[in-house]
Amino acid sequence: MITVYLSLGSNLGDKVDYIAKAIRHIKKIIGVKFQRISSLYLTQPWGIDSNNEFVNCIVEIKTSLEAEELHLLLKDIELKVGRKDFRQNRDREIDIDIIFYGNKIVNKKNLIIPHPRMHKRMFVLQPMMDLCADFRHPLLKKSIQELILLSEDYLKITKLNNVTVD
Repeated sequence: MITVYLSLGSNLGDKVDYIAKAIRHIKKIIGVKFQRISSLYLTQPWGIDSNNEFVNCIVEIKTSLEAEELHLLLKDIELKVGRKDFRQNRDREIDIDIIFYGNKIVNKKNLIIPHPRMHKRMFVLQPMMDLCADFRHPLLKKSIQELILLSEDYLKITKLNNVTVD
């Protein structure tokens, strides 16, 4: 089984509930073993014109599924949880991205892994630090800790203490 890191985010409605629902669906995927979740973070919108702050986290799973198959199942979960608008750079009920799929590199029309902008986004890097500060980006050859030090993302990110999802 391969270790995979998923980024989950929501900036509409009951954000924590959307993330909790998505995690419940992820746990039910055949061929996926849920490992752990980072803290939840309240973050300013990155790359979109919105006044709605996001709640973000990283989930670690192990899977026997191929990256493309997992990606399709995650898009289906977004629909089940309630995502209505799939256009980029929009407010969303839930967004689930594959950040890392082990150390593998995938470069297909609808799927690029490692996520091509993850190293520029503190809302991905900070929760990754909770789980695996020493994990090395397979293309950039830098650890998560190093990527944080190099980041030019200065948007506010706040750890949500005493907020958990099951």
